[in-house]
Amino acid sequence: MNIKERVQALRNGMKNKGISAYIIPSADAHQSEYVAGYWKCRMWISGFTGSAGTVVVTEEKAGLWTDGRYFIQAEKQLEGSGIELFKMGQPGVPTINEWLKKELKDGEVVGFDGRVYSVDGARAIENSLSSKNIKLETKFDLINDIWTDRPGTPTDPIFVLDVKYAGKSRVEKIELVRDEMKSKGANHHLLTSLDDIAWLLNVRGNDVTSTPVVISYVVVSMDKTYFFVDENKVSAEIRAELQKDGVEVKAYEDIYEFLGKLAKGDKILYDANKTNVGLINSLDSSVGTVEGNNVTTILKAVKNDVEIANLRNCQIKDGVAMVNFLHWLDTHVGEEEITEITADDKLREFREAQADFIYPSFGSIAAYKEHAAMMHYSATPEVAYKLEKEGLFLLDSGGQYLDGTTDITRTMVLGPISEEMKRDFTLVARAHIGLAMGKFLYGTTGTGVDILARKPLWEQGLDYKCGTGHGVGFLLGVHEGPQRISQALNEFKLENGMVTTNEPGIYKEGRHGIRLENTLLTTDYMETECGKFMQFETISYCPIDLEGIEPSMLTEEERAWLNNYHEDVYNKLSPFLSEEVKTWLKAETRAI
Repeated sequence: MNIKERVQALRNGMKNKGISAYIIPSADAHQSEYVAGYWKCRMWISGFTGSAGTVVVTEEKAGLWTDGRYFIQAEKQLEGSGIELFKMGQPGVPTINEWLKKELKDGEVVGFDGRVYSVDGARAIENSLSSKNIKLETKFDLINDIWTDRPGTPTDPIFVLDVKYAGKSRVEKIELVRDEMKSKGANHHLLTSLDDIAWLLNVRGNDVTSTPVVISYVVVSMDKTYFFVDENKVSAEIRAELQKDGVEVKAYEDIYEFLGKLAKGDKILYDANKTNVGLINSLDSSVGTVEGNNVTTILKAVKNDVEIANLRNCQIKDGVAMVNFLHWLDTHVGEEEITEITADDKLREFREAQADFIYPSFGSIAAYKEHAAMMHYSATPEVAYKLEKEGLFLLDSGGQYLDGTTDITRTMVLGPISEEMKRDFTLVARAHIGLAMGKFLYGTTGTGVDILARKPLWEQGLDYKCGTGHGVGFLLGVHEGPQRISQALNEFKLENGMVTTNEPGIYKEGRHGIRLENTLLTTDYMETECGKFMQFETISYCPIDLEGIEPSMLTEEERAWLNNYHEDVYNKLSPFLSEEVKTWLKAETRAI
């Protein structure tokens, strides 16, 4: 079926169930950002391949809502599908709930698969449409009825992350969780988000591309922890290890029956933004509930000393791979055929040569010339450009290693560039440096420091329609909350030990895109009579292309930061490089 036929088949299913509007989000049963093939229903129904977006279908209309990272991509991929693009956050663009309120009649039914919609999300729909007496139907997975070749759920075995990498045992982590449960008056804690579960139990899997998590649920009680997972994924050895630590392995599907058996007097803590409606609907009405952030969320975001030490080592390995790649690109572009795809393949080869590398931490964005204006462009053989000795090439990539997760972007000058490109490149470098140099009072959130990156761009009437940075997991998701650096309100203060990216950019449709990304570690700075102050330490190491920099545009402070950073890059990476690459790196990190 083509996209129009798929949408029509969905409408037929909606009619049979008496549903007037059906919502297909990007999430799985665990509210994950990146999902296994089985859960890619929104992509299947629309043809839009971006990681974020929601499709809504009514009898007459269909729409896709997505954010500024994907406007250009979505416009191209939806062409001819009959699905209208709604650019979230833009003036005059209705939200999904506003649109539904306008389109639906009193008493009609909105449907969605209750496994893939959070409690908070369902409440928002209900509250928004209450004046029209709209009913919610959450029992039906209508996509499953028409997706005849839908992939199965993953079956790869899980593995244990040794405490020499994790820093704390699962027993220690579970006790920290129980302490918080007591303070909240709960005797059970339901965890549904896959990264929280993997972190808590020190297990990893292969169920989501590029993210080493295992599809599962966990319930922590005051005396036992229950791990709901496909039991075929758990070896006898790992099962015994978990059992010894008070973790009982149960079948994945048993979670609903387990929750249904909680009794009056039990009180369960859960995150309404991460827990699906189907799970909460299975609770008996006599069971008490406490809503709040997962206890593990902050514990996971603040890296312990062992994780930080491992991550520093991991970042050096990743920097070595990046520098070997940049040297190869610089010496081979124009001499042999290199495309966006083969360039990314070559970088993966260099990463694979590093110890403890597992696989990329996300699908790389390898974008030449105007392709880089699409923030989340994905090269395919049909559209991939050949690289030439001119213009700008953006490569956003990362790796999963046993000792950490990396995410780095460099925009490379392959040859002559225009004055506009050089100006924009320098402005992005200034934005990056502005955040990297940030000092701030303890208690500040990522919202408070976002302006440090945007200031040089705003002064020139420029902006980027996305956040400036996101948290990064430890051998987990490359995008990890709760902290982020963006204009959107974020309530979580930046804590000592949090790892966050720094990635401002300029994107000009049809012309070029520029992004420079490093990873920041939040650390203590100083304490005065005015309070405690924090700072960022840049912990990823790779040269910023000086051919893109106009030195006269930098302040003395910015120039000093760049020179010091490049000196650090050379000192940390050169011991692991060949003489040829070391000589090349010396020139690339010269003082300006």
